[in-house]
Amino acid sequence: MADWIVFWVIAPISVASAAAMVLARNAVHAALLLIVNFFTLAVFFLILGSPFLFVVQIIVYAGAIMVLFLFVIMLLGVDRSVPLTERIKGQRWIAITLGAGLAVEVGLAVRLGIGFSRGRLPDFTVVNRGGNVQALANVLFNSYFFPFEVTSILLIVAAIGAMLHGRRRVAEEETIDAPVDVPVEEPVP
Repeated sequence: MADWIVFWVIAPISVASAAAMVLARNAVHAALLLIVNFFTLAVFFLILGSPFLFVVQIIVYAGAIMVLFLFVIMLLGVDRSVPLTERIKGQRWIAITLGAGLAVEVGLAVRLGIGFSRGRLPDFTVVNRGGNVQALANVLFNSYFFPFEVTSILLIVAAIGAMLHGRRRVAEEETIDAPVDVPVEEPVP
């Protein structure tokens, strides 16, 4: 019963923080709202009886990843105006097509029952026999080893790209940083 009470208290906070994050105009506020959402997800893991994932969610995501996000936001600056013109021709239509494809894929997965209606749920005491960490490692490093490694490579490439993007100097910035000779008015006697 207590699990349901905690769930119904935390679930609206999770949904509200996610919606506010998407609608936030300030990048720092969006990142802070994402931290709130990560903490609510950690509480969900704790309710589901997975203390390892609870701790990992807080340490890795709410801690390390969000520090990286905030570092990149501060490095790139939040007070710059972002041009609303498209830099890549047709990127809006590509994004709409990919979004529609994702919606169709999720719809088909739910409709065909992949992962949902294959009968009874497995007995989690049998699955977690050696402990939750061992069961997670068994799944992660057997069935999902390749996606796990691809994700780690993508995170490394993203971090390097963010560092290189932050170091890049734009010609306009160099002229803004240059000292300007302003004539000083002399006092009138």
